[in-house]
Amino acid sequence: MNALEVSNLAFAYGARQALQDLSFRVEAGSFAALLGPNGAGKSTLIALLTRLYDLQQGDIRVMGNSLGQQPRQALRQLGVVFQQSTLDLDLSVEQNLRYHAALHGLAKTQAKVRIDEELTRQQLDERRHEKVRALNGGHRRRVEIARALLHRPRLLLLDEASAGLDPASRLALNRHVRQLCRDQGLAVLWTTHLLD
Repeated sequence: MNALEVSNLAFAYGARQALQDLSFRVEAGSFAALLGPNGAGKSTLIALLTRLYDLQQGDIRVMGNSLGQQPRQALRQLGVVFQQSTLDLDLSVEQNLRYHAALHGLAKTQAKVRIDEELTRQQLDERRHEKVRALNGGHRRRVEIARALLHRPRLLLLDEASAGLDPASRLALNRHVRQLCRDQGLAVLWTTHLLD
């Protein structure tokens, strides 16, 4: 099964065409990168995939669910790490994760188990009580990935997730995400302008 199917997608900001006749698939358990320069429409695509923007033309299916016709079923399958951090810097790592778990309706006991699992997987367990503000960029990205995986999505969207990281941190993050694909059967769509 395809985790993501984009068919004949087009989007314009007034007279400026951002996307035109875009079609592609991401298979379940696979890692796909969408490489393009700044301004190529990568973040516009992420905004459409997450329903921040309404579809103007085309169709998007997540795990077979049409984003236009079955948005709740489709969005339930998504984990997202946006280009700009959306963590609360004044909350601890664990508080950020608990808040997100509550938004997804996870019971407190279930949330605790999943938070423990993700912090261990991300090698952040010892930093769970630190405020996010105290973390470096690479560790913040790992918190965002942990948060995106709490509700066990089938598709992870990473919008320029390695932007602002040093080369070693970018490589470590790339390896980590690819390992998630192998270990969990997670499909990943990573947008980037960085060739490495």
